[in-house]
Amino acid sequence: MNAREITVTADSVTLIEMRLAILVFCAALGASAQWIDFRTPGVPRTASGKADLSASVPQAGDGKPDLSGIWSTDPGYFMDLAKDLKPEDIGMMPWALALEKEHEANDHEGDPLAHCMPPGVPRIDTSNNGAALHPMKIVQTRSLIVLLYETSANSTFRQIFLDGRPLPKDPQPTWLGYSVGRWEGNTLVVETTGFNGRAWLDTREGHPQTEAARVIERFTRRDFGHMTMEVTIDDPKAYSKTWAAKLPYTLLPDTELIETFCENEKDQAHTPAK
Repeated sequence: MNAREITVTADSVTLIEMRLAILVFCAALGASAQWIDFRTPGVPRTASGKADLSASVPQAGDGKPDLSGIWSTDPGYFMDLAKDLKPEDIGMMPWALALEKEHEANDHEGDPLAHCMPPGVPRIDTSNNGAALHPMKIVQTRSLIVLLYETSANSTFRQIFLDGRPLPKDPQPTWLGYSVGRWEGNTLVVETTGFNGRAWLDTREGHPQTEAARVIERFTRRDFGHMTMEVTIDDPKAYSKTWAAKLPYTLLPDTELIETFCENEKDQAHTPAK
């Protein structure tokens, strides 16, 4: 196992969490520990040798903040992206609210993630699943940023193009959409459209997303080990207003992503019934 441990207990998770956790656990069993004793080059250290997460923001070759690294956020946002907001702050359409309640009443049986489908955006950014699992890795170049993910629905990636190209006008709908980015001062602003409308925004609440959604992520690295990602949801078919959540991220030094995979949700047969 990797240094990032996996713990699943029946009394600490809901049924849907148990389903997802079992998928994660079985997927990760196939991955051996990877360089767990290797110190990541370029990480500032304290006198004791620990990573100094309060050090200054590193700079890329073009003078922009370097967002590179492996990052993890509070898993509470994976369960409820709007956990810091009031219901009136997100303005759900009546049909969307009814669908959310249906997801909850059915123990989230229709969750695409529990059936090995991608988490969607922005849930893929929060896919920690309760135990500091499934971080995302940012690889930054001048014209392209790549986000690598573990997730419980197979390792996957996103590309954020910084070369000035526009978003496609008539895209083939996808789970993760199409992303372009730009810098606004020290903040990377990423706009994503072209969704297939099948993904959920989060897990316990099951906030829906439609094909009309536009997601804007704003990444700001505050110091060496801490970053804020503000995500704005603009989905006029599901919500009467745009709404935003602000997520804190922490750098995970001296570790690496591990291979994860989900094989036709076969492990659900071993999940305890309600």
